[in-house]
Amino acid sequence: MATPRRDTRGIVDAADFLARVRFRRPEPAPPLRPYVEHYWLIDWDLTEPYVSHVVPHPAVHLVFQRLEGQEPFVEIAGVQQGLFAQKLEGRGRVCGVKFRPGGFRPFAPEHPVSHWTGRRVHLTGTDPAPILAPADEKARVAALDAHLLAARMPRPDPQADLAMTLVDRIRADRAIRKVADLASDEGLSVRLLQRLFAAYVGVGPKWVILRYRIHEALERAETGEPADWAAVAADLGYADQAHLVRDFTATVGVPPAAYARHRGA
Repeated sequence: MATPRRDTRGIVDAADFLARVRFRRPEPAPPLRPYVEHYWLIDWDLTEPYVSHVVPHPAVHLVFQRLEGQEPFVEIAGVQQGLFAQKLEGRGRVCGVKFRPGGFRPFAPEHPVSHWTGRRVHLTGTDPAPILAPADEKARVAALDAHLLAARMPRPDPQADLAMTLVDRIRADRAIRKVADLASDEGLSVRLLQRLFAAYVGVGPKWVILRYRIHEALERAETGEPADWAAVAADLGYADQAHLVRDFTATVGVPPAAYARHRGA
């Protein structure tokens, strides 16, 4: 099994979260990697309830869950546009599949991905026990691989490939700041680009650009070190510091400087 990733981008108060749960991000089997970014495994045994918060990525998740006081279940979680909160208590286990932005639609071509946006839909007829029951982590990863490989493996879809490529480009290239510029670079109209993202990503390209900016700012604030937020705003492509503060506060709930002070304390 590949070494789990340590990237915690998007997790609010990541150090506090990791102190309370066991969190790993192993990779899927090679045939699944064009569509699946990683798996995520969480186990906890808490004496007091804890609420985790995440600034979501533009990704769809397939989630197998065993929560205290509930029957195990499976759900599809579409792109969540606001701050995501999950209460954890007692003992529990979650095994999730994070699809690459654009990578879920080939597995579920019946609906545009925007159909799932903001929704968490329980799946009936899918037994979560083979995924959740194994005590061995490698066995859980193998069970996730087997579950996806046994499903209808996607046919080649150039539109899905294009959507995944464009989101990867937005994530990696801070110079991409305007939807019109991205569309022009790709030889597409803004309207066609928006339609592509609605169908394969679930949210618009502007939302994706802004969300990755917030992830960058949150990662910077997580260090707890003083920062020149005007310079950070400029580096992330904001017109000024006020725009960064407004977006960060609307998403996370507090301004970035206050968040960084809290982390430093």
